[in-house]
Amino acid sequence: MKHKTALLFAGQGAQKVGMGKDLAVQYPVAAEIFRQADEILGFPLAALAFEGPEAELTKTAVCQPALYVHGLAALAVLRERVPQFDFQAAAGLSLGEFTAHCAADSFSFADGLRLVKRRSEAMQKSCDETEGGMAAVIGCEEGRARDLAAAADVDVANLNSPGQVVLSGESSKIALAVSLAREYGARKAIELTVAGAFHSRLMESAYLSLREALLETPITAPRVPVICNVDAIPAGTPEAIRQTLADQVTGSVRWADSIEYLMDHQGITRFVEMGPGGVLAGLVGRIRKGTPVISVSDCETLEAAVEVLASE
Repeated sequence: MKHKTALLFAGQGAQKVGMGKDLAVQYPVAAEIFRQADEILGFPLAALAFEGPEAELTKTAVCQPALYVHGLAALAVLRERVPQFDFQAAAGLSLGEFTAHCAADSFSFADGLRLVKRRSEAMQKSCDETEGGMAAVIGCEEGRARDLAAAADVDVANLNSPGQVVLSGESSKIALAVSLAREYGARKAIELTVAGAFHSRLMESAYLSLREALLETPITAPRVPVICNVDAIPAGTPEAIRQTLADQVTGSVRWADSIEYLMDHQGITRFVEMGPGGVLAGLVGRIRKGTPVISVSDCETLEAAVEVLASE
């Protein structure tokens, strides 16, 4: 069977100390991408990604650039090892949407990294200026989860997979939502350890900052469809890309709908995930059970991927 493949890129939370280190040691193309990143960012991203400490890597202003760079380094190595490898669409979870656009040539590596730096610093600033939190609501259908969000006056941040919704907002209101969750049909609700209320109205100042940066960034139409988080459809023009990348800072990440759109409307039959830990593979499995997902995060998973992709 000839697969139609979409690339997937990880979002904040997937980072882990050591990410990219073995790829950079073994493959000069990956080492060069991390070297360029250090130069563009003005701080030692590679050292923080490779060696930690974890507390530093976990900071929003560090982990977002680290995930962007790691995803593109892994893709560069995969393309070097399997020159015939190609993909027909791309998507990314939250921060990963920027990585997906770079992979699809919507903007250059350097311009994308500057955008991610601006986004991550602005989001960190919004976190510092507000008292926000997030909670995962498990086993609750979307409509009831939205009712719960309205009752607690919080926002729906992520629709990750059937029965997994993340709420975001003021800390006291998130606590209220957790206490009310069972009344709305949830099996359980858990407050998350996060820096702030991502993908909520509390990120308004970050939205304004990123929108300004996007207007100054050269952007072209992507060479393959890139599915945007907020609408779960392709953003195909520079104007649409600027708008949707800004909107997702305060809007909902419709991940389950994005995966279903790729399969049902773009004919995607397989996903290749770039990012630490295989987080997205787990979500795809819950969205559409049995869908093939190849995850590439280090030399070991790269070899497994090459074995499959080089034989096609």
